[in-house]
Amino acid sequence: MRHNFFSNFIFKILCCFSIVTGYSQNYWQQRVEYRMDIDFDVTSNMFSGTQTLKYYNNSPDTLKKVFYHLYFNAFQPKSMMDTRSRTISDPDRRVMDRIFQLDSSEIGFHKILSLKQDSEVLNYKIEGTVLEVALTRPILPQGTSTFTMEFESQVPVQIRRSGRDNTERIKYSMSQWYPKMAEYDKRGWHAHPYVGREFHAPWGDFTVNISIDKDYILAGTGTLQNPNKIGYGYEEDGVEVKRKGKKLTWKFLAKDVHDFVWAADPGYKHVKTRVKDGPELHFFYKENEKTEAWNELPGLAVKAFEFIEKNYGEYPYSHYSVIQGGDGGMEYPMATLITGERNLRSLVEVTVHEALHSWYQGLLATNESYYAWMDEGFTTYATAETTSAIFKDTDRAQERNYQRYKYLVSSGKEEPLSTHADHFMTNAAYGMGSYTKGAIALAQMNYLIGKQKTASALKSYYYQWRFKHPDANDWISVFEKKSGLELDWYLDHWINTTHFIDYAIKKAEAENGQTKVTMERLGKMPMPMDIYVTFTDESKMLYYAPLVIMRGEKENEGDLERIILPDWPWTHPEYEFTIDRPIDQVKSIQIDESGYLADINPKNNKWEKE
Repeated sequence: MRHNFFSNFIFKILCCFSIVTGYSQNYWQQRVEYRMDIDFDVTSNMFSGTQTLKYYNNSPDTLKKVFYHLYFNAFQPKSMMDTRSRTISDPDRRVMDRIFQLDSSEIGFHKILSLKQDSEVLNYKIEGTVLEVALTRPILPQGTSTFTMEFESQVPVQIRRSGRDNTERIKYSMSQWYPKMAEYDKRGWHAHPYVGREFHAPWGDFTVNISIDKDYILAGTGTLQNPNKIGYGYEEDGVEVKRKGKKLTWKFLAKDVHDFVWAADPGYKHVKTRVKDGPELHFFYKENEKTEAWNELPGLAVKAFEFIEKNYGEYPYSHYSVIQGGDGGMEYPMATLITGERNLRSLVEVTVHEALHSWYQGLLATNESYYAWMDEGFTTYATAETTSAIFKDTDRAQERNYQRYKYLVSSGKEEPLSTHADHFMTNAAYGMGSYTKGAIALAQMNYLIGKQKTASALKSYYYQWRFKHPDANDWISVFEKKSGLELDWYLDHWINTTHFIDYAIKKAEAENGQTKVTMERLGKMPMPMDIYVTFTDESKMLYYAPLVIMRGEKENEGDLERIILPDWPWTHPEYEFTIDRPIDQVKSIQIDESGYLADINPKNNKWEKE
């Protein structure tokens, strides 16, 4: 099996070599190593924990303070998440004013009982969901420090992502459940308050031991280290271990991840299968008449992983778990929480989407607060491609994304994708922008540089940047190198503005025995033009007008003869070119036949002979 210690070790050596010698000579990232021992009380819905965290400062900076996220503190009346939900014009239906209605037994909290750095007691203060810590001993560049913490937490009623007793009666969905070190990178600390959106954290290893009532089945990130001790996962091999005492300790290990999730319920059914030459897939759900679709899910999930690995890159871990829980679908390293009472298509789509987050954010760990479109958008693009391949039901996998984008433009709610995820004025603007316009940011590359170059660049991006924190410039740089084109203007317009694409064929007219075509750029965003000309004898020809700011042309992937026209300067609202045949031989002129150009008004994209 390819997922082993030796291959991971070699991969890390190659990654380090590429960082020192390759495309990212100045790149660095922090590292953490967690050990947590948790004692869980299912009667009170509380747990006590000890956390030992070794922190590696790989930055060139001296750190005089650190920050932890305390996510459970968001689930208290008048928290920032609560207030935001009660004041935004279109609150998440799962949240609304539910946090405000929680009583003392239903809220979430983290209480820090002690905190030390290298055995020295630290001073700290808690500001909502952020623990601010002043260091007694600064951490020097390339230095390390060990933090030890004792804490006590209460699991909130399930409202958003994490909590107890969700709508499908899953007891515990334990995401964002522990005091979590914030990320520090070239932009400094990212200690954003939790108001319900995205996450960012340093890479590291997790050793997590959870003691809980013996009747509970656990699932989560990493691999279980003691299945034979708890009588779990061995029953099908004829080995049964009696569970003794009131509690069992589940021991998990996860390497090279940036988060850890787990879930627990006494009624979980556990099914597993394996992708050929790939990871072992685990499924945890409560079996009833509303979860019958789970019977078909393992086989379809295998097909999904096979397609994903072929098209987007190899999954590097040995396990992946699909767990019924949470409040919809939410991704975590090596696992996802999804609501499970769905029809088959819905169940497969949410599973595929969250699994693909293992690529886009799980391994290509962008700062979701600033680049949610790279996380949600790329995942949405790949989800459409994957589910379409599984169900074989459409030739236009991205069509729904393009329709939603046009609705976003017409809604008047659009905001630039460069907006911080928490700062969008409406949830609709965030959702349609990050998921839909973000998907088209990638889908439109098929038009801009060609399908073959896009597929190749997407894989190159994955292998160059997995296990790191790429940003928008890192992504576009890979596509520039693969295509040989300058593409920074694409980010400038598509990501940093709400400019839209609207080109038109203004007119076609006879001129000296030829056909002169006049085109218009009605929208503010420039794009190169693929112009398909069909003649009355049904022959076709492709005319291609690059943008001057591209500094080149994409390759011709099709069988049609292509004529490369002079560059179209983005400052010029009109553009003319000549077809070397009389107008009575021209049947139609069409901008873009691929469907990948996100032109908001395709009705003016075609001229036809009357």
